[in-house]
Amino acid sequence: MTETRSEQVLRVDAYPTHEVGGYRVRAGKPFPFGANVVPGGVSFSVFSDQATSMTLVIFKRGEPEPMAELEFPEEFRTGSVFAMTVFGLDHENIEYGYRADGPYDPVTGHRFDARQVLSDPYARLIAGRDVWGVEPDRSRGYQYRSRVCLQDFDWGDDTPLGIPAEDLVVYETHVRGFTRHPSSQVTAPGTFAGLREKIPYLKELGVNCIELLPVFEFDESDNPRTNPETGEQLFDYWGYNTVSFFAPKAGYAATGRYGMQGDEFRTLIKDLHAAGIEVILDVVFNHTAEGNEQGPTISFKGLDNATYYMLTPEGYYFNFSGTGNTVNCNHPVVRNYVLDCLRHWVADYHIDGFRFDLAAILGRALDGTPLPNPPLLELLAYDPVLRHTKLIAEAWDAGGLYEVGNFPAYGRWAEWNGKYRDTVRSFLKGDPGVTGELATRIAGSPDLYATRGTAASVNFLTAHDGFTLADLVSYNDKHNEANGENNNDGANDNNSWNCGAEGPTDDPEINALRTRQMKNALAILFTSQGIPMLLAGDEVARTQQGNNNTYCQDNELSWFDWDQVDDNAELLRFTREMIEFRKHHRELRATAHPTGRVREHLGLPDISWHGERAWQPDWSAESRLLAVARCGTGDDDVVYVAMNAHWESHDLELPALPGGRSWHLFADTGAEAPYDIRTPGAEQELDNAGKYLIGPRSVVILVGRTNASDEHDTP
Repeated sequence: MTETRSEQVLRVDAYPTHEVGGYRVRAGKPFPFGANVVPGGVSFSVFSDQATSMTLVIFKRGEPEPMAELEFPEEFRTGSVFAMTVFGLDHENIEYGYRADGPYDPVTGHRFDARQVLSDPYARLIAGRDVWGVEPDRSRGYQYRSRVCLQDFDWGDDTPLGIPAEDLVVYETHVRGFTRHPSSQVTAPGTFAGLREKIPYLKELGVNCIELLPVFEFDESDNPRTNPETGEQLFDYWGYNTVSFFAPKAGYAATGRYGMQGDEFRTLIKDLHAAGIEVILDVVFNHTAEGNEQGPTISFKGLDNATYYMLTPEGYYFNFSGTGNTVNCNHPVVRNYVLDCLRHWVADYHIDGFRFDLAAILGRALDGTPLPNPPLLELLAYDPVLRHTKLIAEAWDAGGLYEVGNFPAYGRWAEWNGKYRDTVRSFLKGDPGVTGELATRIAGSPDLYATRGTAASVNFLTAHDGFTLADLVSYNDKHNEANGENNNDGANDNNSWNCGAEGPTDDPEINALRTRQMKNALAILFTSQGIPMLLAGDEVARTQQGNNNTYCQDNELSWFDWDQVDDNAELLRFTREMIEFRKHHRELRATAHPTGRVREHLGLPDISWHGERAWQPDWSAESRLLAVARCGTGDDDVVYVAMNAHWESHDLELPALPGGRSWHLFADTGAEAPYDIRTPGAEQELDNAGKYLIGPRSVVILVGRTNASDEHDTP
């Protein structure tokens, strides 16, 4: 039969030129890196600058011994890239890795050891940790096995939601912890599929973005500690110890044992998008699971240690991460690796954004010094694939570099605003001398982000790293004994206050005060300018029993207890209404910082400050009362928020409103439920328009509008 011209063209790339170890092969293409299915075979491409030879090691799926070891012919090396196409492989049923040979000389940074089988840094799937918590067979030399991934997922009409940053309500959660508790009643607890079953809850709560703690493949069993009281094994629960940066964690998938973790995660993302919820991943590029000189060799150490890690002149690992090693992020090869990784998650998983753990490290030079114009951060900011994704920095590191408000942004980066957290916490406690800074923080921190706008500030009071909201008002001190580190781990400075008793109590007055304090925190958070972030479970008073560092607690200390949804329905309702209120008032979401300029249509400034007397804020050190009024561009968009951290009540003189408008009560945390909060649009008009008595340690929210008007600014 005569071949057509198109078939002849196709066979140019499919024609083997060599035979290695009984397999037909030809030189592969250096790019893209990783294992990629090509006509008739699989192309393998891996980088190593100093390796003297490279061998592809192929296993039948699950078998302990290799089925083939194919050394790359010298002519298959282009520059520092080894690339080879192997024909006739059953790519769905193989696992693979590499042996890299070269110098072993730690002083010069080289740690080659050809006895080790190494994971592919670009592996799209990893086998070996397919089911969470199953003890691995540590006698096997190759623990984290690279697999070939197909690109056959049907995304349908899924497209990025493109929610403006200022409209986001971020919900930080953990894939496993969100549904692992027996009370979750999902069919696959602790998995992507389980989280998918809770989408209706997220939608009803009102959040439109979830930020997931790390989902890149990590090894939950790499924690050697045990609970000193029970002897139970402790895990790497949070997952900030990445093993493979391109692969979703198999143990988070009900189908991980079948190698379907990628599609299960994509299905979750697709359905979240359909519900109007974006997905941000917490990514960890500052260090890896390989640790320091005593740590395991998994991938980078064996392939090109001197390229991937920051090393001292003596060949030791710099440790700006606090975990043993520091990724050499601004090395040209490594920054391309980071870029390729993020592009992969955006293109192949439709991820909407990233939060970068200890992101200050990404601005360090090869020797660890901070760079004035970090090329990696600039590269990510302008990359065309990432162009519309959210980029959020945790703008500090464990080496003492603190760049909140000063992170190189290139017009793109937002930051976790640690100063917002600290200031609002301190105010809620009733600390003196905080009122002035509180005003700056709730106005979007113009001192930090004057040229970047309010959306540069991700406002949060709690996160996975620290106390939950319930513990913030229940403990003065951390209680981390269960972590097995003699309570030395976790932050010591928490700005928390137990309201009169340490931990659980039957005292109704203390419990009522704690509930009020949680409502106060939520009311301030959702009426502040900037992007609000809520820690999962804070809406139902989830407790970690005073443990502020549950990185190793895969148990009820960390899991979302769904019984609390009913038990703390009052707080959940309050949170839902606050989120809805924020959506109704665009002025709370304004991208520009307020200036005090008068809105001509109402004759009120866009922002004004008040104390007990209208227009007379008390900025003194002893002041614990502050009120703010915001006037939007709509006819009735006037919001007044009074925050009283004092232990006494105060009579508030309310600012007068233009003709026809009056003050209506939306929330008063000092009132008993259900009178603590209303549904937005159904606020009750005040009987005495000029006065309001604010209770001790309370927040009051009013809206100024006409009685006849039912128009509201909606997103």
